Amino acid sequence: MLQSRPSMTAAELARELEVSERTVTRDALALSEAGVPVYADRGRGGGYRLVGGYRTRLTGLARGEAEALFLSGVPGALREMGLEDAASAARLKVSAALLPSLRDAPRTAAQRFHLDAPGWYQEPETPGLLPVLAEAVWGDRLVDARYLRGEREVERELAPYGLVLKAGVWYLCARCGDAVRVYRVDRFTRVALREEGFDRDESFDLPGFWEERAAQFARSLLRTAVVVRLSEAGARALPYVTDRSAAREALEAAGPPDPAGRVTVTLPAESEEVVFGQLLALGPEAEVLEPPSLRERFAGAAARMAQLYGRDQR
Repeated sequence: MLQSRPSMTAAELARELEVSERTVTRDALALSEAGVPVYADRGRGGGYRLVGGYRTRLTGLARGEAEALFLSGVPGALREMGLEDAASAARLKVSAALLPSLRDAPRTAAQRFHLDAPGWYQEPETPGLLPVLAEAVWGDRLVDARYLRGEREVERELAPYGLVLKAGVWYLCARCGDAVRVYRVDRFTRVALREEGFDRDESFDLPGFWEERAAQFARSLLRTAVVVRLSEAGARALPYVTDRSAAREALEAAGPPDPAGRVTVTLPAESEEVVFGQLLALGPEAEVLEPPSLRERFAGAAARMAQLYGRDQR
């Protein structure tokens, strides 16, 4: 702190370090005896300062602080994993070691970048067992866990490899047996850290693993198919109302447009219920051709809307 500011009073140091002024005085004396030139100015307006432009190097960074530093642009995630204090200490040490011309780097970065991970209209709750899972991930510690799979609770011994925050929801990627699987953190009912650790596969690539599994999961949800005739505007809007990858693949596989400029696509969908709500957003720019049950549903919705908007508002 003294490297970051010209001087600080004992009261200021005590408040920021959450200790007593007596402790500050004792520690300043200990630093001085250890060769760190801490000087105390007496009297009104006095305080502690460093003499002669003394600077330390970054040898004081602990492992947890150094790891947390790389996540310091995600304050909400740090707080939920219980790493906020470590990140704060790491930022303070780095700021103190920077050249004076770079001393404002943390402030300017914070002014220019902020990550708000959860989606709109969501009030995400922090899973209660997230901090202990984060501790297991950082320390390569095995855990004994209970997990809700549907309505049934199962027990697993897991080797936690990594945590992923996706749209406000936390997921754990952990080795169970010979395979790495994905678990929603809010479905854990109990997690106990074991004393023994595990040998991490250093070739494991968390971002690559997550990207592959996320794509597999998205494809696994698309269990039905609908045939839709789209106008030019409907074709442009389709990737924004349905699964983006599925929409693009369907449009690429479509034949040439008809004389009216419309294309017919076969679109994978999660269910008739879900795709009804999605395609309804396209209005008259999309016409469902198959299955007949979904076409009838759109016809009924169109009739009700025509009746509704055909009324005399008086």
